[in-house]
Amino acid sequence: MRPFEYLTAREAPDAIAAVSEIATRADLSHENATVQFLAGGTTLLDLMKLDVMRPECIVDINPLADGDLGRMSVSEHGLRLGALVRMSDAAEHPEIKRNYPVLSQSLLLAASPQLRNMATLGGNLLQRTRCSYFRDISYEACNKRRPGSGCAAMNGFNRNHAILGGSEACIASYPGDFAQALLALDAKIEVLGPNGPRSIPFAQLHKRPESTPEVETLLAPGELIAAIEVPTGASTKRSLYLKIRDRESYEFALASAAVAMDRQDGIVRHIRIALGGVATVPWRAREAEMILTGSVLDEASAGRAADAAFTGARPRLHNAFKVALGKETLIRALLEVAKLED
Repeated sequence: MRPFEYLTAREAPDAIAAVSEIATRADLSHENATVQFLAGGTTLLDLMKLDVMRPECIVDINPLADGDLGRMSVSEHGLRLGALVRMSDAAEHPEIKRNYPVLSQSLLLAASPQLRNMATLGGNLLQRTRCSYFRDISYEACNKRRPGSGCAAMNGFNRNHAILGGSEACIASYPGDFAQALLALDAKIEVLGPNGPRSIPFAQLHKRPESTPEVETLLAPGELIAAIEVPTGASTKRSLYLKIRDRESYEFALASAAVAMDRQDGIVRHIRIALGGVATVPWRAREAEMILTGSVLDEASAGRAADAAFTGARPRLHNAFKVALGKETLIRALLEVAKLED
């Protein structure tokens, strides 16, 4: 691991000011010079050990967990989850398990218990891809790690890569689970930054790779996720997360589906679907939602919705199986949601 400067922030404005000040130093202006916030560190420290990420300064924000960033609250309007809440704490929160099951399920199916005890919600949303070509610096071609160098995954071993949302520059899949649940529940995130606070629809946070895969989110330099807001609604309680993977523990999704549905008299009034493991970003399946809205959810309509969700899929040599697997995952998730009590 390379040497780096380490700072501790006691207040959010101090953390933001430190990052902004450090980022403007002349001696940090060269290529690859970076400054990073440190929360749980479960991704950042791994990538530093692999020499994939080379920050020259770390700003530890864990002391901020004593304030709003470390709290969860429930009101008639919904949930507010501080960005420094640990994954395990949110997953086991009684209100979340009871009324927002898709959130709890997505967290419990992620990582290992040890990692969930350490990792934060905000850090989980910003975790980097598990693409093997990104994480192994012996491969020179990785547009996400070295812009303009190419993408070794295009013609390499791409079994775990994306079939939706890719570009000619990158097909790395987004690895998280919690993000799909937030997308299905129409969440927002609160952001603090040098220009003050702002609110972002969660659906806008992650960016497709297009020609700049190294730019993964809408966050500006120095901006810090402070909290996640999840509105309450008729579909929050009737929701679930289904994850298909190579093994039942400590494994990333090959395909997953988060579904939240409101139904009356057997007719789907409102439904939101998010797919994971198959796309470069948390993926909203709008075409599937359109087919199901106003219809009875049964095997036939679920099948049509799944076909629509993967119409634009672009599989590669080793990941074509994800088309069929993704469809079956979505169909199963939809039918399980349909069985939940009104």
